[in-house]
Formats: sequence, C-alpha cells, structure tokens
Amino acid sequence: MSLYSVIIGSGKYIPDVVVKNEDFLTRSFINERGEKITKPNEEIVRKFQEITDIQERRYLKPELNTSDMGFFAAKEAIESAKIDPETLDYIIVAHNFGDILYNNQKSDLVPALASRVKHHLKIQNPDCVAYDLPFGCPGWVQGVIQANYYIKSGDAKRVLVIGSENLSRIADPHDIDSMIYSDGAGAVVLEAVESAEPVGIICHKTRSDTYTEAHFLKMDISYYPEYEDNTLFMKMNGRKLYEYALNTVPKLVVETINKAGIGIHDIKKVLIHQANAKMDEAIIQRVFKIFGVEGIDSSEIMPMTISKLGNNSVATVPILYDMIMRGEMPDHHIQSGDYLVFASVGAGMNVNAFVYKMP
Repeated sequence: MSLYSVIIGSGKYIPDVVVKNEDFLTRSFINERGEKITKPNEEIVRKFQEITDIQERRYLKPELNTSDMGFFAAKEAIESAKIDPETLDYIIVAHNFGDILYNNQKSDLVPALASRVKHHLKIQNPDCVAYDLPFGCPGWVQGVIQANYYIKSGDAKRVLVIGSENLSRIADPHDIDSMIYSDGAGAVVLEAVESAEPVGIICHKTRSDTYTEAHFLKMDISYYPEYEDNTLFMKMNGRKLYEYALNTVPKLVVETINKAGIGIHDIKKVLIHQANAKMDEAIIQRVFKIFGVEGIDSSEIMPMTISKLGNNSVATVPILYDMIMRGEMPDHHIQSGDYLVFASVGAGMNVNAFVYKMP
C-alpha cells in the first residue's frame, strides 16, 4: 500500500459583475509607445474576440477582494469534502498580487492571503500552516504539486489549495490586453489515501525559463503618458508569450504523460490554463501530434471557459475542475478510473502539469 493525494472536495467563486466586449467600445487604447491606436474600437474588439474567443469576463464587486474570493471558494470546497476545517494541515493560496482595494491599486500582501483565509474560516488549529504561493498563472497547479509532496512524505493528511486572482484591478485601462483579464477563485481539498493501485496524483513536472524569458510578463506604468500617477499594471509581450507556450507546454505535457506510464488515448480530459483559445487549440493539437495523432476534435477532451470567464489566472484550472464535478459543463463528464491532465503556463516564465487518476 502506498500514499496518494486524492481530491475529496472542490469549490469556486465566480464574481457577479459581467463585463462584455461591447463595454470596451468607448475605451481610449494606447500602444506601448504612448500613441493612440487609430483603428476603430469596433475593429479592435472584433479582432480580439476572433483571436482569444473571449466574449465577456467577470469583475469583482468593489467591496470584495482577492482573499474574500479565496475564502468563498475554500468554504465551498470544505463543505463539498464534508470535513472539519480544523483537520487541515496546510492552506496554500496561489495568487500574484495580493489584495488590491478598488480605489487603491497597490498590492497588499501583509498578512498573507492564506492567513486571511484561515482567519475567515475561523480555524484555531495552530498546526494548520497557511502560506502564499506566487508563481504566475501556474500557481494553483504548483500548489497542488507541493501539497502532494506533503502528503506523500507523511507530513500532511489534508491540504486545502486555493487559486484566487483579481486581475481587473491590475489592468491598464488603456492597454488592449486589459480585455483579457478577469477575476475568480477555485479551491480543492486533497487527502492522503492508502491504495495498492495508483490513484489521485500520479506524477508531475514543472519547468522555469528565466534566462531570456523572465520579463515576458512584468509590471509597468500605464501606456497613457498623462495617466494620473505611477501605478503599476500588468504588461505582457503577447507574441513572445504565444511562442513560448507553443514551444514548451506541449513538450512538458507529453513528458508528464510519458512519466505516468500511460498513452495519449488514456487521457479523458485536459484542464489547461486559458488566456487565448487559439493558443490552447494549437497546444492540444501539438500534444497529440507528438504522439502521432493529428486532427483531433479538441472540444471533447479540452473543456473551455474562456469565452464567458476570460483569463482569471490561477483560478482557471480549479474552476474548470469544479464546474465539471458539479455538472455545470453538460458536454464534459469524468468518472472513476479516468485520467486527467492539469496544466498551466504563465509569468516567470513557468510551465507545469500533473496527471491525475480519478478515484
């Protein structure tokens, strides 16, 4: 018998405020040189939707914050798992910007968001260790990988892993890329299970590329030269990011599947981070091509939420999983014995994945 990490509960929080593409038609878009973009906004928005498939996204209400979303998702996951929160050994919160007030766009990281979530959950157990994990968009996947290490070592029996992000408040309103960003949170509870057969997390792989890639995503001031202050916003080199993802994610996913000792046809679902639908389509096609399979129908294996939820960073993958488990994606179902791949790519640059076998 061996110890394995199994997901016993999941939860999510999707903000109520819906922001449609039409809401950007009155924006004044500026390029990186501080020049007004002369293309009509109708054309900009139409092209944006063609490339990303994003039609709308969700923004957090002004009175709420990142840690609130993390708490809501955590509470739902704990209720789903039917456990006493006092029995948690670790709370890991993946995010990248901390709490950001609606009217003060500066990161608030003290105390850690994990401490705030533990406080909201009213957990008194001092042996429940709470800490944050900033790792770009792959933060939640990496949090699950860390939780697996704790469980496999015998150091933990139950770990709560949360991904919560409020990207709408770090988006430069004059940057076209601001249309990509969204808010949300997802969470799972992992538990140690003894089994003679492999179950739960089977294997994982992570890579970090920083030699020339570290600043493909970075923080910088607004493109608008007359912006009111020096607030830092998320900035990205979209072309470089696209190239990086296509060159690294398929290879890493294939390596992880091979490490699990299974084949591509054993994989029931690929739950992948979503910032650009065309990019994800290219990634999944390349994964199958490496295995000698071409022209697959990705809609059957790769569930997508980007058209309605946008890019909510660390929250994307756990939200996807929770939606499937709750029957909220009618075209996608998973059952005992199915193999899933969880994968992400983002700032760092970081890429990671793990193979999971449904108990």
